[in-house]
Amino acid sequence: MFRDITTMLKDPKAFSHCIDLLTNRYIDKKIDVVAGIEARGFILGAALAHRLNVGFVPIRKKGKLPGKTESVEYALEYGTDKIEVHTDAIEKGQRVLLVDDLIATGGTAAAGCQLVEKLGGKVAECCFVVDLPDLKGKEKLAKYPIFTLLEFEGH
Repeated sequence: MFRDITTMLKDPKAFSHCIDLLTNRYIDKKIDVVAGIEARGFILGAALAHRLNVGFVPIRKKGKLPGKTESVEYALEYGTDKIEVHTDAIEKGQRVLLVDDLIATGGTAAAGCQLVEKLGGKVAECCFVVDLPDLKGKEKLAKYPIFTLLEFEGH
């Protein structure tokens, strides 16, 4: 079964409730910037950054950002991929909240954390709406704090 948040996003009450829950969790956690992973992490992350009154940083697939970038390569099931962030997107010492819609195998999120650290930021927490624990993605993120709203075993 495929897990997807698009039905939540199209429902204004459900989407607002999700962002309310996340805002309540992070409002007092001294987050300096929210970094969202392409593509649904952009939607959640930008809305959350707005509510927290902090900046938003897009983490994108290779070749999609116009300025100077830093990149990290990560393993896929069959091969590798790269994600990038602008080199000036995160300042040294900033507390960064990394956001994506779901955590499956954890490879993309782990690469996102590496990007934050390469720029001198500190990963305050990795935040996901959905966790697929059978895929053991949290194991790749074991050194970072993680928060998920929902877990679906036997996905």
